[in-house]
Amino acid sequence: MRILIAFFLPLATFSFALGITLPLMRFERLYFLEDRPSLLQIVGDLWSGNEPLLAVVVSVFSLALPAAKIFLTHIAALSGGHVRHLALLSTVSKWSMLDVMLVALVLFAAKTSGLAEAAALPGLWFYAAASLMTALSAFLAGKLR
Repeated sequence: MRILIAFFLPLATFSFALGITLPLMRFERLYFLEDRPSLLQIVGDLWSGNEPLLAVVVSVFSLALPAAKIFLTHIAALSGGHVRHLALLSTVSKWSMLDVMLVALVLFAAKTSGLAEAAALPGLWFYAAASLMTALSAFLAGKLR
């Protein structure tokens, strides 16, 4: 079990880093305009576009909480599944898939609105892989006790 955790956690960390820096999706508007924003670009654009509250919400749920979950999973795995670390990890984990669902909703809205064509890019796949590997690692860390 420790071998699986040792395999999945570094991959989750690496995938998360790629997921927030690589383009998440491609939006094509009017057949010749194209956007390929990364999660960090989206947050930056929201902040500079007079949407600071939305930028903070996206930052918390899509950057800070998933990063905290990865960090806490590392701590829980290194501590051998200590109860206190697992309790904190459980609290953070409740919010961990919300970010992936929000990205999926944006893709769905763009596709169904008729205003733009949207397609998932590698950043979204790495981001989703990081979420899944972190969840699996957290589950396995809970079994170490």
